Amino acid sequence: MLRVSEIKLPLDHPEEALPRAIADRLAIPADDLLSFHVHRRGYDARKRDHIQLVYTIDAELRNECTVLARFHADPHVVPTPDMRYKFVANAAAAPDAPRPVVVGMGPCGLFAGLILAQMGFRPIILERGKAVRERTKDTFGLWRKQVLNPESNVQFGEGGAGTFSDGKLYSQIKDPRHLGRKVLEEFVRAGAPEEILYVSKPHIGTFRLVSMVEKMRASMEALGAEIRFEQRVADLDLDQGRIRGVMLASGEYLPCSHLVLAVGHSARDTFQMLHDRGVYLEAKPFSIGFRIEHPQSLIDRDRFGKHIRHPVLGAADYKLVHHCRNGRSVYSFCMCPGGTVVAATSEPNRVVTNGMSQYSRAERNANAGIVVGITPEDYPGGPLAGIAFQRHWESRAFELGGGGYLAPAQRVEDFLAGRPSTALGTVQPSYTPGVTPTDLSTALPDYAVQAIREALPAFDRKIKGYAMADAVLTAVETRTSSPLRIRRKDDDYQSVNVAGLYPAGEGAGYAGGIYSAAIDGIEVAEAVARDIVTRFASKVA
Repeated sequence: MLRVSEIKLPLDHPEEALPRAIADRLAIPADDLLSFHVHRRGYDARKRDHIQLVYTIDAELRNECTVLARFHADPHVVPTPDMRYKFVANAAAAPDAPRPVVVGMGPCGLFAGLILAQMGFRPIILERGKAVRERTKDTFGLWRKQVLNPESNVQFGEGGAGTFSDGKLYSQIKDPRHLGRKVLEEFVRAGAPEEILYVSKPHIGTFRLVSMVEKMRASMEALGAEIRFEQRVADLDLDQGRIRGVMLASGEYLPCSHLVLAVGHSARDTFQMLHDRGVYLEAKPFSIGFRIEHPQSLIDRDRFGKHIRHPVLGAADYKLVHHCRNGRSVYSFCMCPGGTVVAATSEPNRVVTNGMSQYSRAERNANAGIVVGITPEDYPGGPLAGIAFQRHWESRAFELGGGGYLAPAQRVEDFLAGRPSTALGTVQPSYTPGVTPTDLSTALPDYAVQAIREALPAFDRKIKGYAMADAVLTAVETRTSSPLRIRRKDDDYQSVNVAGLYPAGEGAGYAGGIYSAAIDGIEVAEAVARDIVTRFASKVA
């Protein structure tokens, strides 16, 4: 088959237009197109009144070699790559090997455990939080009753932080082995809509993710995995630079020779423990800022014009960046069309915001993080200094909100004018437990406030109405990514100074979001499997 990309058709083209366009693009008779399927479908909305669908097609042809030879210099006509996932090892090669242990059951740990189970290694998966439905009840306890469970919330529990998000399944990372396809296929097998296999910006939404995670757990258990909830790793047992086991908070000791550490970006007590044990950590850049909310209809009109509410397009998203005079960059982060701003703290007396959407993206507001990039130079003091920095501003947000996990908020007009908000306007904030109108000028460092004040009018020139008076800013967004990296080697994914320890995913500083974290989980699982077979197969022989 041939993969043919950049086939463009009007938004409302008839069904028969696509095969005709394929034949025309390849300059072949219509009868020579034997079959085809859509590999990717996106849209080009740069001219909002003339939006086009953009297809990548896998086509079966007569005389395929002749056609390919004719287009040998055209990068948009190539042989269809083999995207089938192939396992790198099998546990049968090392039947007496100890079971690998995976810590964390967010997207990275979920896929690390799944791949190890599919290869026959019967992993033990430890999750400090609760199973996803119990965890959802605890999360709603904060949102509706202002009661925080520090071990079961938006950050901790089965499914990880991505469970309460827009469920985006795309990334700009390089993926030459098509591991992302494996991720999408497993999600479809667990109940995701098949469209995620071909739409250009697939997403799932929170409620669908809950049932999918449960089905993936059942699949792993059927393959011999052992999944244990409410099991926090309190300490590591190291011997001459190699992992020997873990001590759980319950007091239980669990021996292991291969430990995947996929704890997420908010496992601050775990980071402290790793630092105390001498595991090599380093500070890394991350971003801080606010959540901003607009009417979704404003974003839809700007992006889609007369095509607003078209069923193929859905709710419009955006991606913005501005480079400021003070040297900072401000950008939109984790944009959630038709979504809500959520309480995402995992520690008492601190306020953290994030964004979430359902699959329908049908809520009245659009929201996104408007965040400022910072570096370790902004928070000197070693690998854990970024955590202290985050905590400071999360505590400040709690104080400005007046307690009870209310979040401080401000109208954009007031923020730009440098005056406190005493009431909110036409845009009603979606954050629960609720917001307190106030002055956000002290909710972030001065350089960040200055940068955002410069960026909002610049964004308004890109999206008309973005700096509307009643748009709402809600503080504070601090968990954009991990503030540190648990350094690992490039070749075998093991910690640079602890053999058998495999830092993985977003918390280790090697991913950002569901999709890239899941891919990293696959790659780390493969590295674990290869090392197990290498170390233990020779003993069997």
